[in-house]
Amino acid sequence: MIVEMVRNWAEAHPLAAPWVMLAGALLLNGIVFMIARNVVARGLIALSQKTKNKNDDILVRYVRPYRLAWIAPLLFTYYLATWVPAWTETLQMLILTAIVWLSVLTFAGLLTAINQMYEASSHFRGVSIQGYLDLGKLLILAIGVILTISQITGKSPVVLLSGIGAITAILLIIFHDTLLSLVASLQIQSHDLVREGDWIEMEDYDADGIVQNIALHTVKVQNWDNTITVVPTHKLMDTPYRNWRGMSESGGRRIKRAIYIDLNSVAFCNADMLARFSQVGLVKDYLERHLNPQADGAAGKNGVTERLCSDLVCEEHQLTNVGVFRAYMSAYLKSRPDLHQTGEMISLVRELDPGPTGLPLEVYAFTRTVAWEAYEAIQADIFEHLVAAAPQFRLRVFQQPTGRDFRALADAPE
Repeated sequence: MIVEMVRNWAEAHPLAAPWVMLAGALLLNGIVFMIARNVVARGLIALSQKTKNKNDDILVRYVRPYRLAWIAPLLFTYYLATWVPAWTETLQMLILTAIVWLSVLTFAGLLTAINQMYEASSHFRGVSIQGYLDLGKLLILAIGVILTISQITGKSPVVLLSGIGAITAILLIIFHDTLLSLVASLQIQSHDLVREGDWIEMEDYDADGIVQNIALHTVKVQNWDNTITVVPTHKLMDTPYRNWRGMSESGGRRIKRAIYIDLNSVAFCNADMLARFSQVGLVKDYLERHLNPQADGAAGKNGVTERLCSDLVCEEHQLTNVGVFRAYMSAYLKSRPDLHQTGEMISLVRELDPGPTGLPLEVYAFTRTVAWEAYEAIQADIFEHLVAAAPQFRLRVFQQPTGRDFRALADAPE
């Protein structure tokens, strides 16, 4: 009824009608927009700020009620377009296109909000769902494109979808990386290869740090120097990398470092050396075990068996200062409460192949902490002690000659 009255009045006043109708439409749309923005949208924002729940704050931040408020005047304009029969079809097509893209942006923001709420929840364990949500955003974007083309061409979306088969090859080329990333994301999630919060090393991309975000196309790693490395998601399936999550979850971090002994300082133990070493509590049991009188030998001077090294002949089982030091190192590791001593996390000392840098005695142990600072402190404390203890066993720690060594050699009398 109202539409007929407006049309009749417009026909009776052809000159003034367009301007009056435009002014009326702008006024009515302004009223509708102010109500939607200042009452509905602002009311939702105020309500979210009063609640203790953080999820509604995340929804407001990414859905954006102020942007969503534009749908109200667009819908009202869609109805008012019928007042102008000559422009009704064009105006309604433009309005529907605008509504479609406002909806696309809103649903994309909703998926982002879902991801933020998931990662902020107490149930989040680093397993990212952003790859799936990014795929959902691509589908929403594709739907928006199809509906827009349908509005412009006037054809049904079903007709447009039926023609997709003809351009499949082109789509495969365009979305090649997307498909690879999608498959990689599925494999990463199903096999639990990488989570947000994991420490990974990826030499090919100079990545060494904490995984901050796993998206459909990229994995963002914050390195220890606070730089950011971005790795394509599908590269995690064909590029070697190391994930330190197992170390973090086990509660122990490995120490695997060697101290190098100068081969020229390695010697058999004489009676004086054994008497001195027997005063060291950590090797006392070791010496008693090896020096007690046996069935094949009588006790000698100071309770030491006759298996001592003479000037020319050395017995097969004669003790060496490096062997006693190795026993000391092992006992020292077992005496430390900050190292694991049972289960698979054992503490031991390995003697490796001698080389140009001396005889390596490798410490293999696991700390009871995985914190970086504490781990480095424990490791430093162990090796500082061992370096200082080596001379007590008449051993020298190997190091390359320095300028001071060459100067002393040059100043030595001929």
